[in-house]
Amino acid sequence: MKILVTGAAGFIGFYVSRSLLERGDEVVGIDNINSYYDPGLKEARLEILRKSKNFRFIKLDLADREGVEELFAVEKFNRVVNMAAQAGVRYSLENPHSYIDSNILGFMNLLEGCRQHHVEHLVYASSSSVYGANETMPFSVHDNVDHPLSLYAATKKSNELMAHTYSHLYGIPTTGLRFFTVYGPWGRPDMALFLFTEAILEGKPIKVFNYGKHRRDFTYIDDITEGVIRTLDHVAVSNPDWSGLTPDPGSSRAPWRVYNIGNSEPVELMDYIGALEKALGKTAEKEFLPMQPGDVPDTYADVEQLILDVNYHPQTPVEEGIQKFVDWYRGYYGVVTSDE
Repeated sequence: MKILVTGAAGFIGFYVSRSLLERGDEVVGIDNINSYYDPGLKEARLEILRKSKNFRFIKLDLADREGVEELFAVEKFNRVVNMAAQAGVRYSLENPHSYIDSNILGFMNLLEGCRQHHVEHLVYASSSSVYGANETMPFSVHDNVDHPLSLYAATKKSNELMAHTYSHLYGIPTTGLRFFTVYGPWGRPDMALFLFTEAILEGKPIKVFNYGKHRRDFTYIDDITEGVIRTLDHVAVSNPDWSGLTPDPGSSRAPWRVYNIGNSEPVELMDYIGALEKALGKTAEKEFLPMQPGDVPDTYADVEQLILDVNYHPQTPVEEGIQKFVDWYRGYYGVVTSDE
């Protein structure tokens, strides 16, 4: 297949592109290479992808309406994986307009491209943040998610609603994936694992929000990638049992689906830090702080629907995933251990 991967220079987009290339698909990757975090890391990911003759990269911002229209008209994609977005809950408090440009306008342009050029299936990144004020554990796709706690979460919920509209009106199969705290090698420098590792190795204190009482459903990147590929191959269909009298928030009469992709084993933040300390062989100096605005205390993914539909089973324990990240970090940044 010929597949468009947006955000191909990003963390998840890079891994998805690489997996598609490894199985023989043709991948066109786009990214705007913005400076939200180190563009050098994004370029390093792209260098790996460019080693495949089946990969082409086009620098493009999804908010560029004419550019996206031309891209779809020229390339004639079979399927689309949208991993491009302005990410981060905390940054949405500082720069809200970038979330509207990337996550709303950009997604709109993508939907129009899929409609005009008869794309077989659109798979797009949503987020566990859509659960917002929901306190029912584990988070289920069959739960109502109408109370987001950050603009980032609101844009992701908006993507799900926009996709549903296009699935209903034009019959475009769309699948939204609610990712739960993704981590691993080549990860984003604004994520906790990256920040903690950097600080601990430099002997600086780490900021532990909510006084360390968070629980997160940390999910290793390989498990995320496996879920994305499986759902891409499993084209969304309508739910024949769906009823407007008792509407299921996770499916529809339209060919529209949303799924959780998580490890389904929440970990206490202090235990996560402990596993990192063990992998690094160093103890962290901790600065305990209150919970930040827009954050939620716990996340926990119910992945039953994904298991039923695509036989998804996460394979990576947190300790193993953290060790793999630390090994990559040391290699990429040339950090040697104290006895080397």
